[in-house]
Amino acid sequence: MVKGRGDGTVGMFGWLVVAAIAGSLNVLFTNPIWVLVTRMQTHTQAQRKIMDEKKEALRRAASESTIADSTLQDKLSELDSIKPRPYGTIHAANEVYNEAGIVGFWKGVIPALIMVCNPSIQFMIYESSLKHLRAKRAAKKQGNTSISALEVFLVGAIAKLGATVSTYPLLVVKSRLQAKQEIGGSSSYRYSGTFDAVLKMIRYEGLPGFYKGMSTKIVQSVFAASVLFMVKEELVKAFMVVADKSKKVVSNISS
Repeated sequence: MVKGRGDGTVGMFGWLVVAAIAGSLNVLFTNPIWVLVTRMQTHTQAQRKIMDEKKEALRRAASESTIADSTLQDKLSELDSIKPRPYGTIHAANEVYNEAGIVGFWKGVIPALIMVCNPSIQFMIYESSLKHLRAKRAAKKQGNTSISALEVFLVGAIAKLGATVSTYPLLVVKSRLQAKQEIGGSSSYRYSGTFDAVLKMIRYEGLPGFYKGMSTKIVQSVFAASVLFMVKEELVKAFMVVADKSKKVVSNISS
């Protein structure tokens, strides 16, 4: 229902607006947490890349005869013997603050705010698909509009797939902004903001760069959403059956 019922309830558009506002506030308050989580998840990768860059620099110096082979091996062994330092929440917070100050804790907030539309896209595809399916079922089976659990599962999968494909590039951009900027040791992996990240990804990686790792994300999120929709519809059906039986019992007792 688009409009409210006149009893103080909110219509569908109102729910979408309220959900968007709530999602935006959630993003603004929790973005610092996600920045720290992303830093901690990518710390090992960042350290490995930095170490590889140092080794490559030593090898280049050796090839230019500025470092003896024995010295090169000693320095490489010294790098290999370095143990990774403990890296926890406090370390990540200090690192972010030293890089960009307080503003650094809100890196990636713009794509995160745009990603608030993901559930809306998913809900729109799901409801419109079910409506179309029920309309076809009603036309072919004389008013029988019941939807099976398998059909709900498939419709839920399609809805989540559409929402994921359309918003996944924003997730990649957000993660790039929140990760440690030294990754890769190249200016092509250092971003000053959302627009800069988008331009550099298009220039150096092309459109496929916006969909790296999407297959894993699809398997996880699509399956979870499909099961959620299926369980929800089955619970609604069970509730309606119980409610209908309860009405019949009450009517029989009263008569």
